[in-house]
Amino acid sequence: MSGLPPVYIVSAARTPVGSFLGTLSSLSATQLGSIAIKAAVERVPQIKPEDVEEVFFGNVLSANLGQAPARQCALGAGLSNTVPATGVNKVCASGMKAIILGAQTIITGNASIVVAGGTESMSNAPHYLPVLRNGAKFGDQSLVDGMLKDGLTDAYKKEHMGLSAELCSDDHGLSREDQDTYAIATYQRAQEATAAGIFSKEIVPVEVSGGRGKPPIKITTDEEVKNLNIDKLKTVRPVFKPKDGTVTAANAAPLNDGAAALVLMSEAKVKELGVTPIAKILGWGDAAREPERFTVAPALAIPKAIKHAGISANDVDYYEINEAFSVVALANIKLLSLAPETVNVYGGSVAIGHPLGCSGARIVTTLTTVLREKKGKIGVAGICNGGGGASAIVIESLQ
Repeated sequence: MSGLPPVYIVSAARTPVGSFLGTLSSLSATQLGSIAIKAAVERVPQIKPEDVEEVFFGNVLSANLGQAPARQCALGAGLSNTVPATGVNKVCASGMKAIILGAQTIITGNASIVVAGGTESMSNAPHYLPVLRNGAKFGDQSLVDGMLKDGLTDAYKKEHMGLSAELCSDDHGLSREDQDTYAIATYQRAQEATAAGIFSKEIVPVEVSGGRGKPPIKITTDEEVKNLNIDKLKTVRPVFKPKDGTVTAANAAPLNDGAAALVLMSEAKVKELGVTPIAKILGWGDAAREPERFTVAPALAIPKAIKHAGISANDVDYYEINEAFSVVALANIKLLSLAPETVNVYGGSVAIGHPLGCSGARIVTTLTTVLREKKGKIGVAGICNGGGGASAIVIESLQ
């Protein structure tokens, strides 16, 4: 990015990540997105909601949310009704691609303050009845699970993406034991970080109904993190290949609800307003390969992002690699020859959760936390996405 105008992250906020049909399931994806955007903007006292010039927001399961979910998130957060808002669907990489689009918008001079992020409520994804439009003429009819169809199924082979995780396991010689050991460690890291209050600065508490006649409940931590049961994790049966598989519900990311938002700002606006940024965006990269091997696409996108940033892999202190499955993190660590102790140091999506359209922005938000707490300088976040793709971004901590 040498020679291009710098782009800064001046704030980042996320909701807690809720479990499937859990504590946040009463809130829609657009409501969760509004909460994250409002919090991110409020963390920059030098700006007012009407100062935001554009919004890019990821969302994958948009059915039944109503028109323009990104716009709903923006207006629900109290932003001006003149702010343009664009939704992004790059499956799991949606939230990160939204950040990249926001940075590009600032670099090209179209805006100086942009909100980017993503949101998902997998709990509220509807079922479809495809035959209803033309009428069911005869016989039984089946509902289609919208979450499974549009979020978790390979569009080309028509099979669950978990089978791609099994292919990854075979390709890279990663056993059930390898994956279980990794999953246990990621839960334990997330538990330690949660107990130490490390996520408290990035999480905005969310109030939900406590039930009839009861006071509201304030949700302040990720719901899944506490649920580690080591004995059960090691004995639960494989999901996708019951006889000889390695991928289980326990060593894969769960189904979740949540949102994350970041405020991006141009260098000129940072100086004008006297804002202290938390990070500088150094570069990014997108890559793709055959759809069934999307799991290792980050191993292509991450080097591309590092090259775009004008640095070398030796300059990187910490990585966030989204754990769609434990095998994803393990395979990309192996392919990139990364030191495991530099990857997902506060746990990853297997423990924290993976709300599809949110996760790309969530891991960038958490990366700012990692760099601050660990006194690191350069961080890289990478995330695979269905269809064979991946996105990655490089940031420099200014905290």
